[in-house]
Amino acid sequence: MNKMNALKTAFPYTLPICTGFLVLGLAYGIYMNSEGFSFIYPMLMSLTIFAGSMEFVTVNLLMSSFNPIYAFLLTLMVNARHLFYGISMLEKYKDTGKKKWYLIFGLCDESFSINYSVTPPKNVDKGWFMFFVTLLNHFYWVAGATLGGILGNYIKFNTRGIDFVLTALFVVIFLSQWTYSKNHLSSSIGILSSAICLFIFGSGNFMIPAMMTILLSLTILKNSLKRREEAAR
Repeated sequence: MNKMNALKTAFPYTLPICTGFLVLGLAYGIYMNSEGFSFIYPMLMSLTIFAGSMEFVTVNLLMSSFNPIYAFLLTLMVNARHLFYGISMLEKYKDTGKKKWYLIFGLCDESFSINYSVTPPKNVDKGWFMFFVTLLNHFYWVAGATLGGILGNYIKFNTRGIDFVLTALFVVIFLSQWTYSKNHLSSSIGILSSAICLFIFGSGNFMIPAMMTILLSLTILKNSLKRREEAAR
């Protein structure tokens, strides 16, 4: 009964994510199919990796020369934000029992947003609520990617450029944040760091240095602002 209450409570919160994950998952599955991969690949990758941006990047890694160190560093940089997500959820995941292992694995941007900000009703178990939020979001992504991989065999239109869908998504998110944020310092650091690293390392090797530079710059900026606040007191 507790599980069903948690599922019924969690489901409405995940509906907007369902729409986005199904569409983006379809694009990912079709993209993998266009590169010659069976639907098994997007299905298993979405099931086991469950990191949308990294899954798009993995397509290029699978088609390039074997370089595990580069793959590890790239994955670490792309998903570095999850380190902070995890720290933020330490208290939330407390006393969730064995569910904690899946909650850690399934932590994505959308699940973090819901589980961190939503307090379920008193008659709903918090651990099961967070579990079903995570499970539903995971299911939406796997379903979209698998369906895209299958439909890719029957789609007749030119799929050239579909790999740009993730880049387009990030551009839209960036422009949205730029529009609604009054402080553009962090965004400017990202643009400047990427431009400098692109110039120095070239288009094939700039991503990891750029992300490391951004992370280092933002860490220094945060510490500097913290020291100023402490000095002002």
